[in-house]
Amino acid sequence: MKTLIKLLIFSILGVCLFNQNILASEKIKIGLIIPLSGENSFIGERIIKSTRMAINKINDDRIEIIPRDTKSNPIDALKVSKELYKNNVRIIIGPVFNESTKYLDDLKEVTFISFTNKLIDNPKNVISAGVNAVSQLQTIKKFNEKNSLSESVFLIPRSQFKKEIEEAIYKTKIKHKEVFYYDREATKLTKQIEDLTNYQIRKDNLKYEIKRIESLSFKDKEKKIQNLKKKDTLGKINFDSVIIADFDENLKSVATSLLYTDISPKRIKYITLNQWFDESLLKENSLHPIYFPSVNKSNYKLFMNDFKYAYGLDGDQLSFLSYDLIGLVYFLIYENNFKVSKKIFYKKNKFKGKIGIFEINKNTITHQLNFYGIEDNKFKKIF
Repeated sequence: MKTLIKLLIFSILGVCLFNQNILASEKIKIGLIIPLSGENSFIGERIIKSTRMAINKINDDRIEIIPRDTKSNPIDALKVSKELYKNNVRIIIGPVFNESTKYLDDLKEVTFISFTNKLIDNPKNVISAGVNAVSQLQTIKKFNEKNSLSESVFLIPRSQFKKEIEEAIYKTKIKHKEVFYYDREATKLTKQIEDLTNYQIRKDNLKYEIKRIESLSFKDKEKKIQNLKKKDTLGKINFDSVIIADFDENLKSVATSLLYTDISPKRIKYITLNQWFDESLLKENSLHPIYFPSVNKSNYKLFMNDFKYAYGLDGDQLSFLSYDLIGLVYFLIYENNFKVSKKIFYKKNKFKGKIGIFEINKNTITHQLNFYGIEDNKFKKIF
């Protein structure tokens, strides 16, 4: 039987589907381990506020959230988690940073729902809830299939994120032509992209073709030569799209190198990973159109507006995610007759939050994402 998609609609429609008539017995304690002091305290403060918004929407006195300060330190993350365990907490949301998960397998009876998007080498009791590479490539795969793109080149920086992308390529079985690794250092990057695109060969092709035409005699010869001189290169390229696994200024640097080698988004599809609607990309006209998977934009904007109205502060990606994680944990406990058990994260289930649909199965969370393009200096939903 198909898994029934349970809709938990928070402020999207202003409707809450939680049954408020069940009598409370004892408190369901959920830990929340986040940085509340030090240089990352601003992250924890926003998560606390977002959590408060979710709890107010759920409006169930049986749920108790117990926050603790990790100080962005793995030793402190374990220390406060042990304190929560002694207080009968068996589900903990957090930590924020992947580094802080490294000792948490000492508490095998506790399930951690971390904010990270890392799927490889996590402790067995840590479930990453961030928008991971598998979820993103599944969405890109759908776009590629719709557009008959099968000759993609993955452009992957030599960074810690490399293994996550490699694993996601393997798991999603996305069709592609090549995986190409590059250095983010500008001088190395440009040369590497030149090599990938056979830039010098295509430049030479153009030069030789102009010389060849000049040696001939035929009608409209000069017009042909002038048209060739308007080009930068001559020759086909052997891929139909690039999937750039990078962000922010690094993404723009890769795209600029592609443009320099005469590989524009008018010739092939430019695709990248979740950019969280980075508005600076709207100003990069030469990169348009560019496509990416992401969360539900309408819900993201609505949440940010609600957060700003409630607290006078700008929300962020982690506060957006934390809102959904409170709802997700509540939903799974609710589905399990208000019994806390590790099994609730192994059972196949779906939950619709603001981000989109969370798929839970065998201690893994993936997301069904939307797909967007930047066209005419605007974000456009593709599906």
